[in-house]
Amino acid sequence: MLYSAYQLQSDLMSPFRLLAQGTSAALWLNRTEGSLLRKFSASMEVFSRMRLTHTRPAYDITSVKVGEQELPVTEETVLGMPFGTLLRFKKEASSDLPYQPPVLLVAPLSGHFATLLRETARTLLQDHDVYITDWHNARDVSLRHGAFALDDYIDHMIRFIQTIGPGTHVIAVCQPCVAALAATALMAEDDDPTTPRSLTLMAGPVDCRVNPTGVNTLATSKPIEWFEKNLISHVPLPHAGHMRRVYPGFVQVSAFLAMNLERHKKSFKDMYQHLVEGDKEKADVIRKFYDEYLAVNDLPAEFYLETVEKVFQTYDLPLGKLSYRGRLVKPAAIRHTALMTVEGERDDICAVGQTLAAQDLCSSIPPYMRTHHIQTGVGHYGVFSGRRWNLQIYPRVREMIHASTGRGM
Repeated sequence: MLYSAYQLQSDLMSPFRLLAQGTSAALWLNRTEGSLLRKFSASMEVFSRMRLTHTRPAYDITSVKVGEQELPVTEETVLGMPFGTLLRFKKEASSDLPYQPPVLLVAPLSGHFATLLRETARTLLQDHDVYITDWHNARDVSLRHGAFALDDYIDHMIRFIQTIGPGTHVIAVCQPCVAALAATALMAEDDDPTTPRSLTLMAGPVDCRVNPTGVNTLATSKPIEWFEKNLISHVPLPHAGHMRRVYPGFVQVSAFLAMNLERHKKSFKDMYQHLVEGDKEKADVIRKFYDEYLAVNDLPAEFYLETVEKVFQTYDLPLGKLSYRGRLVKPAAIRHTALMTVEGERDDICAVGQTLAAQDLCSSIPPYMRTHHIQTGVGHYGVFSGRRWNLQIYPRVREMIHASTGRGM
């Protein structure tokens, strides 16, 4: 009922938002700053933007500067699967281009699309051959493809790493840190030749018992049965995933918006004011952020519920109880993969110490192959985007990856 009610409301409002968008564009021709028409145009633009979408935005990575060269970049599907695509940002070959180690950027499956890591990927492209886990919207995946649970997520990661081949480096951001650590441990225990050369875990909930945040408290405030009863819905017609059980992306993003409602209200007010003043450049910054932030991705119910229970409620990984298809996951099996953990000092989603916990779990990795970095002055998103990511965090990640590449060559 929840999803059907949302879909009905969305369908009813769609014509009005389209009308507002067209009206705003037409009235913008009147360029008198502060005029009533300009104000009406700005209000129509803001109204048309205050809506959720369900289609992955474009990555918009068309070129990258490597040294003094500006190289064209194209998106290449390396491996397509029903629930996700292994996507490569392929740079045009250059004869004098130095070796760039392959990196798999593992994006969260938590209500947004992988394009949320657009800036992370763009920065990495300067010095690496970058691939990304481009997760699909579960409401667009037919029931004939079966369920998708935490084990299936780990399967996809292993399959993607094996497809890229030996020498791959893995960077996991936020939610997938647990799965990335599990996949690496399983591959290491099996002596898989494609076991990652290095593993970077950024702002991920490896051990949520450490410095619990509001997100952690919410996850433990109700039994898992409550989450299943109140937050899981069936995809309505006419979507390809009709009748698939999902955790709707609109529920997740609505919760995020509610956590910082005043800040989001101020952002839309600022966009209105910039449009009235004719400062489209500043308005576009806000517009682009919300075009991304309000693009929602439904999660398969099985994956969502298992993640809430095993990661946030019963702490299976740090307690040594996490299993994969009946097999115990053993982080201590990792011996030859360099490990880096990164945290943000002001992270209110994944607090300091939760990602660091991976260092103790991976007890067989030699000390000289382990690195930890706490970035001062940043919250959750600042760990993988923004000025400090580019200028302070990324250089350390790059150094670790390239040092690990040298050890393995």
